[in-house]
Amino acid sequence: MLETYPTTEALAEAAAHGVEACLAEGLRTRGRAALVATGGRSPGPVYDRLRTARVDWARVVVTLSDERCVDPASPDANVRLVRERLMQGEGAKAHLLPLWPEPEAATIQALLPFDAVLLGMGEDGHIASLIPGSASLAEGLDPSGEKLLLPVEAGLGSPPLPRVTLTLSALLQARAIFLLIAGGSKREVIARAEAGEDLPVRAILTQAQAPVRVLWAPSH
Repeated sequence: MLETYPTTEALAEAAAHGVEACLAEGLRTRGRAALVATGGRSPGPVYDRLRTARVDWARVVVTLSDERCVDPASPDANVRLVRERLMQGEGAKAHLLPLWPEPEAATIQALLPFDAVLLGMGEDGHIASLIPGSASLAEGLDPSGEKLLLPVEAGLGSPPLPRVTLTLSALLQARAIFLLIAGGSKREVIARAEAGEDLPVRAILTQAQAPVRVLWAPSH
């Protein structure tokens, strides 16, 4: 399942190309497309390439996998990265649906199925803000759960801020999921999850509902 790339630049090129194809297919078949973006270090170079893609961005809605409950201008806000790296040039024509303040569930529901979902992963195996130790983790990882969004209490993750996250059941309503990881320690986390360790990322790796590509490069 693991796709290995020699550099993070090569990984970003492959991911951007894959997402572009998914968005183009959504536009071709539905007349619109939905992209779930994510925060962290790995997706920035993907966004730099994606914003110049030959996509009719005016018919694309961009939302996020998760968000910290902070001012959108804060360096801790995932939406800030999306605005600064993806929604520039032609990418600025896309419609942005932030997760904080939390939107109505029906607004998220209207985007389904997502054409492409980008995810990162923490060294604790978390995806989106489905973080080990969270009181709502079991609910968030229920593949048949009815909720699309869940609040996540403060004190978890880095930084340990209150968050809102898409649930696994929401993330799996996707035409394609791209999991971006870099470095030896995260490759080891994937190996542990594949071997059966109970980590949140395992829920993505072992399901059969949505196609998943795991893209890895040696380092950032």
